[in-house]
Amino acid sequence: MAMRTLTITVQPDWKAALRAAGKAAQAETYQGETLNFESPDVFLGRLTALRWSLVRQIMSAGEVSIRELARRVGRDVRRVHDDVRVLAELGLIERTASGGVRCPFTDIHLDMHLRKAG
Repeated sequence: MAMRTLTITVQPDWKAALRAAGKAAQAETYQGETLNFESPDVFLGRLTALRWSLVRQIMSAGEVSIRELARRVGRDVRRVHDDVRVLAELGLIERTASGGVRCPFTDIHLDMHLRKAG
């Protein structure tokens, strides 16, 4: 399996983020993938602390069932299932043929800048 990387950005100018991703896609070698959020509020609303803990568990486990994932993090299966759905919609994790989940990325990097309004 090829090693995949993901950079998560928080960039209000989504067109600039899209252009940067497009340039990376045209490169001769794999430059990684990008997931952009338009604001810190949107980022924190979608990638909560509980969802991050699921991503960490899935990355370390390889493929894992939702029931086993819920057991590992000590949470209700239904709530974990809801969070898994959001993470899959964002592309951070994938469903497997056997019904489990896995993270396709070997490295996830967060790039977020806060600047003084000027």
